[in-house]
Parts: sequence; C-alpha cells; structure tokens
Amino acid sequence: MKIVIIEDEEIVADDLELNIRKLIDEPLDIVQIKSVKEGIAYFKKAESPDLIFSDIQLGDGLSFEIFIAEPVSVPVIFCTAYDEYALDAFKVNGIDYILKPFTRQTLDNALQKYQQFKKLFSANQLPQFDALMQLLTGKDTQKAASVLVYHQDRIIPISLDDIAMCYLANEVTHLLTFTGKTFYPNKNLDELEKLCGSSFFRANRQFLVARKTIVDVSSFFSRKLSLNLSITFNEKVIVSKGKAPQFLSWLAKA
Repeated sequence: MKIVIIEDEEIVADDLELNIRKLIDEPLDIVQIKSVKEGIAYFKKAESPDLIFSDIQLGDGLSFEIFIAEPVSVPVIFCTAYDEYALDAFKVNGIDYILKPFTRQTLDNALQKYQQFKKLFSANQLPQFDALMQLLTGKDTQKAASVLVYHQDRIIPISLDDIAMCYLANEVTHLLTFTGKTFYPNKNLDELEKLCGSSFFRANRQFLVARKTIVDVSSFFSRKLSLNLSITFNEKVIVSKGKAPQFLSWLAKA
C-alpha cells in the first residue's frame, strides 16, 4: 500500500507516519512531502498512491493547489485545525478529516472510513479542491484574534490589531506593539505568519510586518524595497527583489 503524507512540520509528519505503520498491518510505501512546490513536482512524475494524508496550510500555500495542478483520483484525509464551518465543506466533497492534534484512535477511525470510502471512490467524483481553496482563503477561518505572550509569571493575549511587527533578533522572536512595548511570544516567525493571517507580510526571514505599520515604500538597492514605518524602529526593513512583486500585490489588496 502506498501512502503520501503532505505536511510541512517534520515532527508531525514523522509522528503521523509512525502511527500509520502501527495501525496498518501490511507492507507500506510512505512518502513525505513538505510543500506545494514539492507536491506538484512529485505528482507530475509518480504513480498515484492509494491514500493521501494532507495538512491544509503549508509554508508556500494551500495543499489544494497541488491537487488543482495535478488532479488525483484517490481519497484524501485532511489533518487540519480548521473549524467546523470549513469541515462541512470537506464532508460535502466526500473527504474525511482528522483534527489536530490527532490521537491514535482518531487516526484509526479515519483509516476505517477509508476502507469503506475507497470502494465508492471514482475518478468521476473528484473533490472540488478549487472551491475548497476559495472558501478557506476567502473566509480566513484559521485567523486568530490574539497572540499569547509570556511576561514574568503571566500569559497575556496581545490583539493582532495592537501588533506593529514581529521580528527575529539574536535568534529570539520579538513582538513589538504600536505603543512601543516588546514581548516574547512562544512561537517562531513561521508560526506567527500562519497565525496572523493576510493583514501581515513576511518581508524577509527576519521581519513580519502589519499592514497598518507601513506608511509607504521606497526603492532600495538592486530593486529591493525599503519599508517606511509608522513606528520608531532603528533597523531598516527590506523586501528582497524576489519578493517585491508579491509584496506590492499584497499591499494593494490589504
């Protein structure tokens, strides 16, 4: 039996694979894929697997983009943290799901459903991944209202509206508010980028900036962009020339 796991968090992918191997008593060929780009390249060349486990939001986009670019006629079980509203759409399209963090029991239940589901699955009943992607990107269902930070012996929720930027300094993640206060969230910038949603832009490896923080943009060396901010900050925030078109498109829509 061939299984593909699409998950950008290595620990989660490894844990999922380990549990699948314990639950399925037959030889397994399991492939792990970590990005939309890698997934499209894989399905262009490889034979279709028997089953796919897939996270929804990957580092470079939604996993639906893989299946739109390279349609697959096999069952997909989503491993997701999306809310019940979005999950109704999966059920309409005949796709099973397990909620993160999953347990051995929920995974076993999903595999049992797969055994029943695969007998009914046909190439003429492909899930409407494009509709799912439009639904989820349009409603931003996973966006949080606050980021939790640790201050002395307290855990404080900081509203997204109060966050000017998040940045990395000396390998430590900092959160800076519009009032000039600095906090230290227990998350890295990749996690914060997913949490904060479309009102923030990842300018580079070091900076995640809120739209409200950006006053305007100046041209910088070699077609890079320098962000002029509404807050006092001693370091320049630069968008690389490779990210510049994406940034300008986001700036126009945000």
